[in-house]
Amino acid sequence: MNKRIVIIGTLASGVLGFRKDLIKNLVEAKYEVYVLAVDYSDNTKLAVQKLGAIPLDYKLDRAGLNPIADISNLVSLIIILKRLKPNTVFSYFIKPAVYGSIAARFANVPNIVSMIEGMGYVHTPSVSGFSFKKKVLQRVQTLMFMFSLPLCRKILVLNCDDQRDICRVPLLNSEKVILLGPIGLNLSDYEYSPISKIDEETIRFIFVGRLLEEKGINQYLLAAKKVKLMYPKSEFVVIGSFDRDNPAGLPEDELRMYVEDGTITYPGFVDNVADWISNCHVFVLPSFYREGVPRSTQEAMAIGRAVITTDSAGCRETVEDGVNGFLIPRWDVEALSNAMIEFIKSPEKCIEMGEKSYLKACREYDASLINPRLVRLLETDIT
Repeated sequence: MNKRIVIIGTLASGVLGFRKDLIKNLVEAKYEVYVLAVDYSDNTKLAVQKLGAIPLDYKLDRAGLNPIADISNLVSLIIILKRLKPNTVFSYFIKPAVYGSIAARFANVPNIVSMIEGMGYVHTPSVSGFSFKKKVLQRVQTLMFMFSLPLCRKILVLNCDDQRDICRVPLLNSEKVILLGPIGLNLSDYEYSPISKIDEETIRFIFVGRLLEEKGINQYLLAAKKVKLMYPKSEFVVIGSFDRDNPAGLPEDELRMYVEDGTITYPGFVDNVADWISNCHVFVLPSFYREGVPRSTQEAMAIGRAVITTDSAGCRETVEDGVNGFLIPRWDVEALSNAMIEFIKSPEKCIEMGEKSYLKACREYDASLINPRLVRLLETDIT
């Protein structure tokens, strides 16, 4: 049997951050693994090689809709796959899943598997619903799914909302859509750090994520300001990078105002996020983005932190309301403030709910348990 697999992603940082353990599992299973990314450097290529895989460059406009460029990139991908002659192509994220599955079919790859990790920006609503632009893009995306996903042997999704939406794609056999659940993480990279002692007046909250409107950063800042006025010793941390090219990105001047008035702490870029989470009591992600299952929340839970997040796709999978944290409505600053105040008034909940988060992470987010199943899904029809 040909045990050659091509993994098609986007950024090299995503390969090393989210696919490292899967690659190791595939190599251990005697697969010859090729990993395609759009922005390899010499260092990231070397890191992939150290995992036992072969890094390859390819072109993909991750967000654009230029048909000429897309067709050119698709042809180039077909040529790569015809040269490699893999038995399996595994694509993840929406655009690689679309173009990877089409290219794999043209290259006569027998086993095509795609993974949709959240429905993304196009399916992310605002308070007023979906804009005309997003409605048009949703139709375009549906057409792309119609032409690509039926070519797959399996389509993997991470949450029930995505499973429901993907199963509605015309021409797609819904039996191909498999609910995998979270892709998980290496728990040893996020050491459990139970809270043993709490200063009842100083509960520290932390937001970790891209500083985008859809991630709920605006709601977090507004709630932090409100709670800080009522409980001056409460503390609020923001970890994340600015996206200056994104119209939904938080302006740096706006964040600076919250820093200068003492509402939040913003250390800028950090490479020790786990340490910052360990030094806080409650993790907060008021996201209304169409997530898969947010990795940052999984990381916080593995460390042992209670969570406040929204009752929305992907996010709701991480929290049992009132058990390991609180679920709040999207865009609701009042509900977010009240959830924060609940922890301040009852600080023992930080400890109790944090322990429940850790136990849930051990049950559901351990990559050493998830990746072997994913490997089986890539090589057989076992579900």
